[in-house]
Amino acid sequence: MHGVREELLDKQAESIGIPLLKVFVYEGSNAEYEKQMETALLKAKSEGIEHAIFGDIFLEDLRQYRENNLAKVGMKGIFPLWKIDTTFLINDFIKQDFRTIICCTNDGYLGEEWLGRETDKSFIQQLPADVDPCGENGEFHSFCFAGPIFKKEISFSAGEKIYKQLEIKTDDCKLPSNVITKGFWFCDLMPSE
Repeated sequence: MHGVREELLDKQAESIGIPLLKVFVYEGSNAEYEKQMETALLKAKSEGIEHAIFGDIFLEDLRQYRENNLAKVGMKGIFPLWKIDTTFLINDFIKQDFRTIICCTNDGYLGEEWLGRETDKSFIQQLPADVDPCGENGEFHSFCFAGPIFKKEISFSAGEKIYKQLEIKTDDCKLPSNVITKGFWFCDLMPSE
């Protein structure tokens, strides 16, 4: 959903110093996603990993979905941010000098002009009232490129802005009834040295 190039994901994991287990989904169906995730989780479990950590904050149905899928392979989920106030979280994130850039927006909430913006105090102050400051309802997605856990900042440039139309029925994804998503804006972030 973030639309971030694989090379930037590699650089992010390298800079943080964590191993990266990639799971590829080609068809884009939930069934394929669940099958590929199950395969990857079983491999991780065979290596002694028993837990998966998620950054979800308050979406009960998403947490239940994750926990049900983990239970199928005998693993458990850890949700360290669960039920923490999102305004507190984003302000603490900024205070700790993490830096992110907006790489995707849901057009039901935010337009193309929000792409490429850094999530700083000004960004948070200018968000519409119906947008969660952490984007927890899928209003936007970001790419973290610097912060106290990074050995070095990830260099990139913001490229082309791309719109991808997608019809979502609000009943299917439980968006507020006043939100009509027609598609998503993406900013192509390109690695640089």
